[in-house]
This record gives sequence, structure tokens and C-alpha cells, in this order.
Amino acid sequence: MAKRLLRRHRLVTLTGGPGMGKTRLAVRVAAHLTDAFPAGVWLVELAALDDDKFLVQTVADALGVRDRSGRPPMVVLAEFLADTELLLVLDNCEHLVDACAMLVHDLLAVAPRLRILVTSRQALRSSGEHLLEVPPLPVPDTGARTTARTLARNEAVRLFAERAALARPGFTVDARNRATVARVCWRLEGIPLAIELAAARVRALSLEQILTRLENHDFELLAEASRTAVPRVQTLQVAITWSFDLCSQQERTLWLRASVFTGGFDLQAAEEVCTGAGIARKDVLELVAGLVDKSVLIRTKDATAARYWMLEAIRQYGEQRLASSGWQRAVRLRHRDHYRRLAERAEREWVGPNELTWFAWFRREHANLRTALEFCLTEPGQARAAVGIAACLWNYWTRSGWFSEARHWLDRALDLDREPNPARAKALWVNGWFTFLQADWTAGLSRVQECHALARRLGDEHAFAHATRMSGVAAFFRGDIPRAVALFEDALTGLRATGDRSGVWSDLLHLVVSTAAIGDSERALAFGEQCLSLAEDCGASMSKSWALWVHGLGRWISGDRQQADRLTREALRNGSPLDDQWGTAHCLEILAWNAAAERDHERAARLLGAASRLWRSTGTSPTELRHLAPPHQLCEQRASQALGNHTFTTLLNEGTTLTSEHAITYALSR
Repeated sequence: MAKRLLRRHRLVTLTGGPGMGKTRLAVRVAAHLTDAFPAGVWLVELAALDDDKFLVQTVADALGVRDRSGRPPMVVLAEFLADTELLLVLDNCEHLVDACAMLVHDLLAVAPRLRILVTSRQALRSSGEHLLEVPPLPVPDTGARTTARTLARNEAVRLFAERAALARPGFTVDARNRATVARVCWRLEGIPLAIELAAARVRALSLEQILTRLENHDFELLAEASRTAVPRVQTLQVAITWSFDLCSQQERTLWLRASVFTGGFDLQAAEEVCTGAGIARKDVLELVAGLVDKSVLIRTKDATAARYWMLEAIRQYGEQRLASSGWQRAVRLRHRDHYRRLAERAEREWVGPNELTWFAWFRREHANLRTALEFCLTEPGQARAAVGIAACLWNYWTRSGWFSEARHWLDRALDLDREPNPARAKALWVNGWFTFLQADWTAGLSRVQECHALARRLGDEHAFAHATRMSGVAAFFRGDIPRAVALFEDALTGLRATGDRSGVWSDLLHLVVSTAAIGDSERALAFGEQCLSLAEDCGASMSKSWALWVHGLGRWISGDRQQADRLTREALRNGSPLDDQWGTAHCLEILAWNAAAERDHERAARLLGAASRLWRSTGTSPTELRHLAPPHQLCEQRASQALGNHTFTTLLNEGTTLTSEHAITYALSR
């Protein structure tokens, strides 16, 4: 039914109470429709998103749109989707229903080939929305005679059997137990989550014990206590409460404390955040395993380690009980401190052998970092911690393109905590950096000037060096390149003196491009070699890739096309497993310029097209970037004149159809 609706309508919302399997159905429908959408099917999970300010960015990030412009994120996303045929699945929208309704309305208005599938406990009430209520699973008729054939076809029984077999390998529904299984599924009204919670109990209880507990007096009393809820929500609440009551005291405590995590957590996080007052660190692994066995926690595995998360109905149950327990603030402080320590460590280890690991960690823990920041900014007396956390995320936000979010947190934190201290000085230059990246020169200069003054007052040489670097960035983009070079060199001296490896590497990148821009090829070459050597010596593969293409860009600007080509190709080969669209776009640009200079205009046109697709996903254009605009325009002009407008446009469009992987393969093919 859902597939038929999506073929006829552009917006379909799967509704239903918690635990009804809306997400499961949406994922199944999306998998069956993959071939129907040339640009693919994209799932955006919103359960962990608490603030609708980040809704557009979250959707954009899921689609691979890394906005590096100063334009509103919605404008960038709408432009990216305007001529794209894809299916967007927005999962768990109920807590953001108004913002989701506005987003869906605006996107469907500008993207005529876009279709959207939503899961939500309530309708969006957006124009053109078609609703499909997800009912509970059909349950057996317990008044009729049950047979193996009828039960084998029953979805509720099949789900119970599957989950029970996971809890107790070898479990099957047979002639001896099928009537009891049927009665359990009937008693739980076919609600998938309730069935899963009950099935997980076969490891410790017999089927008869499970059914007895479901039908005993205690269960009825719980139902009476929840009489204000609609019947099926009431049944789910009772099932969750029943599952909670059957946990050990330590398991219950861990359940409540783990509810502070958003977007999941790993074992280390559980050991840091959930221990104390009844739970020893050595007990956490066994308790987590127990909650996995009981289907309270769901275990997934990424490339590095196991990760755990709760279905939202279960997490919210734990969150409510934690709030009434009197322990919520203490647990949230431990949560905040855990992520602050790791973020600070990641900053220290940036431009080093672990930077890819840290970047992946930031991506996984983005929701938890937001939760920690929001706690600091809403809890009295904690704003200074937010200043520190927000500032030390600058490398991650720079590489991932989350400029608007960086400014959001930094602006709020700096406004709340105005005391002069080193943390504020650092946050000021970091905020200046992101305002410059979004071309907000007035606000950026104000932040940098305040940082200069505060750093001088405090004697903070490190913050002063970074403020000087930011002044160089401003001078470069205003067109005063000689002054930018002088400021970058002053900053380099200060950053080296304070041992800031990441700052030195960043400053060297600036110096490569700025010295090349004033025709000082000898110094551009020297700075490029220093930047590359620093990344290589530290084993920093992600930074090495950036150093290679920036060094190549410097070589191109200095007129050394052969070295520019070599370095750029090496950058693409070195690559990054984290989809570095910004760096890849620069590489394709440089190789396109080289192709045009060598009169291979067909290749130049295709490479420009491939680069344009990536530029669009970053929300910017090479014509808007001072260091790229002149050679980009010259390349376009040469290729268009040589091929003719029609052929040039055709080949350019061919390039835009290439995925990042195919574009890189094409670029390296000769």
C-alpha cells in the first residue's frame, strides 16, 4: 500500500503510535523502491535531533551536502535538490512536526521530482500529504483452533518466534507452545515493540510464565494507572514497565542513566557516564549485555567497536524515570564531562595518526556533543564549559562544513559567559574564523579584534597568534595579499612557539596560496613542502591529502603545471574515506585547468562538470573564491571557445552525472 501511494503522491506519512513498526515499514518500502529513483533513496534519522534549528543541516548532511557558504542552509539544500529525482525518508518526525512540515512544504515546492516518505506519530498537516496509519500486526484468533499453518502465516507470531530465537537459540513455535505464543501476541495487541520485549524474556522465563505475568493482577493494575493513554499506547507503556520491573536493580539503574545519550553510545561512554552509586565500572559490560538480551538496548557494530542505542519509546521511558529519581543533573554532568574530555583530546591529536579515527568519532557522537552543549547553555553556571567545548571542535566543524552550527553554539556561549579568560579568547578567534568563512566580515572582524585585545591583556600568546592568523584571512579575502602574507608569517612564528601543530599546519596552508598569489613561487614552494612534510611526519593522512592539493594549487598559481598535476593526482589517490567533497572539488578543478591548458578541452569540460556537482554540494562556487575564480573562468572560456557552446554544455552535463568515485576514477585515468 505504501509503495502504491508513493508512486501516486509526492508526500506520504506513515502514522501510528510508538512501537508500531513505522520505521521498519519505511525502511522496507525504501529498499523496494531504490531502483525507481535515479539519485537514490536517502534515510534521515531524526530521533536524536532535539533542536529544530539543525533540521535543515541534518537533512543536508545525510544527502552529502556540506555547506561552506554564507547562504542560509535551506537555500543551499533547495538548490541541490531542484533537479534531482530521489526519495527522502524522514524518520521519527513527531517531536519536530512543525519544522518538518515547513521543510517538506518548501522542498516539494522547489524540487518537482522529489518524493518524501515520513514516519511520525502525528500527521504533518502539510499540503498534499497522504496518510497511511501503520496498524499493529495481525494477531491469531485465540478463540479458534490454532494450527501450524495458520500460525506460520501470522506476522505477530513470526516476529515473536524470530526474536525469541535470538534470545534463546533453538527456540521454535511448535504444537506444544503455539497456543501460548498466540495468546501472548493477542494479549500484547500485535504491537511489535511489546512483542519483542516479551519474546526477549524466553531466555529467563518459560512461555507459561510470560503469559501468566502478562495476565496477572499486577499487569491489570498498571493498565489502570495508564487509563488516560489511548489503548494501544497504554499497552505499550505497560509492556515497557513490565520489562523494566523484571530487570535487576542495577539493570534498571543503567537503563535510566543511559537514557541521557542521544544517537547511541559505546561501552567506554557507558563506563564513564553510568557508573557510581550502585554500579561499578567492572559491572557495566555485563549489565549492558543483559539489557541487550532483554531488547532494551540494541547493539550495532561500526568499523571500530560495538555501539548501543535504545528505541525512542524505551529511551523516553528511562528519561522520565531518571528525571523523577533526582539523579538527572548528576548524570548529565558526567555525560557532559565525558564528551568534553574526548573533544579536548581529539583537538590535541589533530594533524596526527589518529585524526581519521577522531573525525569518524565526531560524526558518530555529533548528537551527544549537541546534548552536552545544550545542557551547558541551559543549566545555570555551566556556560563556560560550553565555551570550551564549542571552541575545541573547530577542526571538526571546518573539515565537515558545519559552519552555521559552529557559529550557533559559539555565539550563544560567548553571549552567556563574558568573563575575560583564556577560554573566551580562544572561542573569539574560532568564532571569527567561521564568520569569515561565511563572508560575514563585520562580525568576524569584531570577534578577532576583541580576541587580540583580550589575548594581549591576558598575555595569551597562543590566542594572539591565532587572532593574527584570522586577521590574515580577512586581509586575503579583502584583496590585500601582501598584508595577508605578513600576518600569516607573524602568526606562524607564534604558533610554532606555542607548539600548536594543528595551527601551524593551517597557517602553512594559508601561506602557500597567498605567497603564490603575489608571484612569490619560491616561498610558495617552501611553505607547501613544509605543510606536506608536517602531515607526513605526523602520519596524518587526512591532512596530507589537503596539503597535497593546496601545494598543487600553489604550484598552479605559480605557473608550474607539471608539479600541480602530479601533486593533485597524488591528493586524489591519497584520498579520504570520509567523503572530502571540498578537497575533491579543488582537485578536479586543478586537473580541468591543466587539461584546458594542454588543449584537451573535452576532458576539461567533463572535469569542470564533475567539479560543479561537488561545488554545489558544498553550497559554493569557484567563481566566489578569490583563489579559484580567475583560472576557473579562463578554463571555461578556453573549453567553450574550442568546443562550441553546445558541445561544451553537453560534456559539462556529462560530468555532473558522475558520482564522486567515478569522477576520481576518470580524473586519474590518464
